[in-house]
Amino acid sequence: MEVKSESPVSMGEVKKVLAERAKKELVYEQKMTLDYLNKNYKTSQTKLNKLQEELKTIEKLTDKHIITITNLLPKDLDDLRLLFANERVDLTPTEKEKILDIVNKD
Repeated sequence: MEVKSESPVSMGEVKKVLAERAKKELVYEQKMTLDYLNKNYKTSQTKLNKLQEELKTIEKLTDKHIITITNLLPKDLDDLRLLFANERVDLTPTEKEKILDIVNKD
């Protein structure tokens, strides 16, 4: 199998795609993934899109970073630091606070 392109996908998008495919038939791994997402991922697609748009205003964040943030929804600075522990992104304290403010709205 040849990979032609690759792009990060949020858990909300995966859930939506698998739910559509479930109307036909899913293989075991897809069923398990959909079951996990239904039990553990409660963020609506509308909220997810809004979060992604707001996070795009922070210039240093790539699409990969934005997807990771919206998938894991960090609650505090420690959680955010863990997300960026192996990344080569140097976020200022102000940018970190802005990310947390965006994620923890509502």
